[in-house]
Amino acid sequence: MQVCWMVPDLRAAITAWTGSAGVGPFFWFDGVAFTDGRHRGKAAAFPPVSAAIAYAGDLQIELVCQDDDHPGVFRDMFRGGESGLHHMAVTCADYEAERDAYLATGAELAFEGVAGTSRTCWIDTTPSLGFMVELLEPSQTRDAWFAHMRAAARAWDGSNPIVGLD
Repeated sequence: MQVCWMVPDLRAAITAWTGSAGVGPFFWFDGVAFTDGRHRGKAAAFPPVSAAIAYAGDLQIELVCQDDDHPGVFRDMFRGGESGLHHMAVTCADYEAERDAYLATGAELAFEGVAGTSRTCWIDTTPSLGFMVELLEPSQTRDAWFAHMRAAARAWDGSNPIVGLD
């Protein structure tokens, strides 16, 4: 349901997506609040990021820029200034079963935490797939937010490419 790229300049990436692919508007957010975060098995805060999400049809496009060089789920793959495909995300029917199925194949749990009322994790599938897989536990709040963004994309007239940035 989502493809995410790590980018060094969020504004430039949004300009590229809106200009060349006609995707927008992008919903900008600074930071993602997680509780009970664990990176590679150790208690950890989620890295400080600026991110933006838009929809291309039913596919969610996420662009992420980490604001520092501290270790974390994004720096696991890219150093500062680098860019590329970071992960693809799936909303799970059974979060634990799907997470555990990936782990049973030998993939590592890169980060897991609770955002709002639902769990999210990134499974390090880079050795087998070349990118990580993000698993999202469904919630009414998350579903409503995604539906709002999808509706905005369907109605977007090409103006105001960024929502939520003052």
